[in-house]
Amino acid sequence: MAASLDSTDRSIIRLLRLNARRPNSEIATEVGLSPSACHRRIKMLEDEGVIRGYTVITGPLESEARAVDVLVQVTLERQTEDYLARFEHAVRQCPEIRECFLMTGGVDYWLRVQTETVAAYEAIHSEILSRMPGVTRINSSIAMRDALRPRRSARR
Repeated sequence: MAASLDSTDRSIIRLLRLNARRPNSEIATEVGLSPSACHRRIKMLEDEGVIRGYTVITGPLESEARAVDVLVQVTLERQTEDYLARFEHAVRQCPEIRECFLMTGGVDYWLRVQTETVAAYEAIHSEILSRMPGVTRINSSIAMRDALRPRRSARR
């Protein structure tokens, strides 16, 4: 379906990406459709899997504001479907792993792990990550701050 999207479909998707809670009537007006025709288009995009869901993006929660983010590069023994599937299944079992990306290049996966403390990450590294199936190398970097977020004063 992705190849057959027209400019109206792309406009609808762009508007929904900016604000998925925007009223259908506003989207319809902006893309030049009637509300019912716009609703049908959105439903079709959902049914065909172009739009796979909607989500909420939050700012850091109080507990996350003090959290430690660790960016982890993982190299596997092999890159077969079996190794990738077993590793990804293990990753899903660890709630501290907030993001996991299969990569091209020198490493197989990039993870973002979020913990309360550096010591908590050390435990995850030794007890979970290093024991995941197929892992041969782990390289961890601790994030000092998110440079895209406004800086808050270190003093409280």
